[in-house]
Amino acid sequence: MSRDNQFFQELCAVMPEEGRVLQQEPMKNHTTFKVGGPAKYFVRPKSSEELAEVIALCRERGCAWYILGNGSNLLVGDKGIDGVVISMEEGFSSIRIEGNCVVCGAGALLSRIARTVWEGALTGFEFAAGIPGTLGGAVVMNAGAYGSEIKDVLAWVRVLDAEGKVEVLPASALGLAYRSSIFQENGMVVLEAGLLLEKGNREESRKRMEELAAARREKQPLEYPSAGSTFKRPQGYFAGKLIQDAGLRGKQIGGAQVSEKHCGFVINRDNASAQDIRELCAYVAGEVERQFGVKLELEVKVLGEWF
Repeated sequence: MSRDNQFFQELCAVMPEEGRVLQQEPMKNHTTFKVGGPAKYFVRPKSSEELAEVIALCRERGCAWYILGNGSNLLVGDKGIDGVVISMEEGFSSIRIEGNCVVCGAGALLSRIARTVWEGALTGFEFAAGIPGTLGGAVVMNAGAYGSEIKDVLAWVRVLDAEGKVEVLPASALGLAYRSSIFQENGMVVLEAGLLLEKGNREESRKRMEELAAARREKQPLEYPSAGSTFKRPQGYFAGKLIQDAGLRGKQIGGAQVSEKHCGFVINRDNASAQDIRELCAYVAGEVERQFGVKLELEVKVLGEWF
């Protein structure tokens, strides 16, 4: 038996149910950009115990592993990922309300959380209703919109640490800053989090979410695949305004395009490859730096192999 087949069998022993361990799974089916080659292994653990076993096995066998939420902030190379992609969507999507605290699994979609919060007559999470990601990804990136961020409502997280132990950390220990946290460097995996909200008025919350949804439809290219805001906001500037002022509205490389509706978005306009998107992002960043001396940093995470 080859090493690859042996490793596949070992993964299947951890998760024996059919369909929970896949080989050569196209990542374009799991990213909002709708691009990306196949993951060598794609797994769906249902518990923190299974997750810990998978990660331990990857470390023992020297196999790279990556945590996947909704794939909404991810650009995967056209050659795919030579490693294990661990999907959190199936076993980590629970949501429950405990008083003013909403306890959510890392794989819970922010839109689902927002609706559950609204149904429970709580307020403070309206800003996240339209963010197309999961709570785990939002914590790792300290996601935000319309002047609010996850750190504003996050109370604690339950994590799997680098040694495979589960522990609970307060939000104050997470180094949450603009689109960053300690999770981007320390190897911990977010399993669950508690959001501390306030009692609210359901009608007022509904109106606020509808207002924000209307603003998104008006200003953002939701009709095309994208990863949301492509670049981080530079200190003292707005990325979209810099890109527009550089004359790059509608700039296209292959099937990738700078959105004509919002220049802060690079979109998959016409069957783009991941390479098209990557090249366009590099071109945009280069032009903005050349014209204005401002360096744009990708907000989107780039992963995988490239031709």
